[in-house]
Amino acid sequence: MSQFTPSNLPPLALYIHIPWCVKKCPYCDFNSHAVRGEIPEAQYVKTLLADLEREQNAAQGRPISSIFIGGGTPSLFTAQAIGAILHGADKIVPFAPDIEITMEANPGTFEKERFAGFQAAGVNRLSIGVQSFNDQHLAQLGRIHSGTEAIAAIESARKLGFAHLNIDLMHGLAKQSPEQALNDLSTAIALGNDHLSWYQLTIEPNTEFHARPPTLPDIDTLWDIQQEGQALISAAGFTQYEISAYAKPNSQARHNINYWQFGDYFGIGAGAHGKLSFWDDSTQQLEITRRWKKRSPKAYLGAVDPLGGSNIIEADDLPFEFMMNALRLSDGAPQSYYQQRTGLPLTSVEEALAKARRNGLICEGDRIAPTERGALFLNDLLEYFI
Repeated sequence: MSQFTPSNLPPLALYIHIPWCVKKCPYCDFNSHAVRGEIPEAQYVKTLLADLEREQNAAQGRPISSIFIGGGTPSLFTAQAIGAILHGADKIVPFAPDIEITMEANPGTFEKERFAGFQAAGVNRLSIGVQSFNDQHLAQLGRIHSGTEAIAAIESARKLGFAHLNIDLMHGLAKQSPEQALNDLSTAIALGNDHLSWYQLTIEPNTEFHARPPTLPDIDTLWDIQQEGQALISAAGFTQYEISAYAKPNSQARHNINYWQFGDYFGIGAGAHGKLSFWDDSTQQLEITRRWKKRSPKAYLGAVDPLGGSNIIEADDLPFEFMMNALRLSDGAPQSYYQQRTGLPLTSVEEALAKARRNGLICEGDRIAPTERGALFLNDLLEYFI
């Protein structure tokens, strides 16, 4: 009997992409589209569920262990629509009893008023896109909420009983001092959330900021912000478990961990990406496929089949693909995951692992995890596995 069965294939998650937002932010390179007219909510819900139904056989008996509803601004959808998506998805591929369901939300008053409805629909974790509590920096980023509205939204979510709450913050903003960046962090920490996504603003291609770059802080200022900010986060009881993710005990995002540990996930919605593993009994090989959906909302809604494309990850590429994900995590992944989730024996990377350990980049033991030095020089470390 093969060691690969549905019971020991990777955990299965679901990513749902809702592409509309009120306004496209100048730094955003995600597949998001400013609303023009009425959102075709009912049609999109129907298309999402049909999309999942086409892929349901890939579950191979596995329940969905986590869901992430991202965008765009998913909180523009009504609670009834979110409930219909979740109810319908559960019928197609059953949810695990302890499923984590995260939804991205903006702090605007309009979205905040819907928080209770989202919770009633099944959402049990919110990720609130604050970016900054400083009104000047929010204006530079093109955000349509104020710092006061952001605080009110987070307090509202806490009062509703959302036990798990992520605050999304940027640093290294135009003309931002270390004191201002630390004040954003202090404000977020004081609000009682259990998870922080804290990362430096980067200028991405095909964005307004790329066409007209703002003047960002110099490298010394960025280093000061990073060092002082991480010390502040640590002192508040958060642990850095991924490059830009910090959590209090037992509050790591399970969806994120599954992603970085090379787990499987459906991707439904315009432009959504997925990764799925299939064990072929006839060839005795594990096949890992990446799939993506048509990017344009109009094309996605109008397609008989919304699949934009797919490709099989070749065996020669799997060591790098696995390590590129797992080594982002401070604790990495158990060594056993490498064979279980790539179908390759550990011997295929033993030489590279040994070299990395000799150079102090990977920890000793039965986990594949970066040392502090390895995390600092992650790009150099990953070259060992090309």
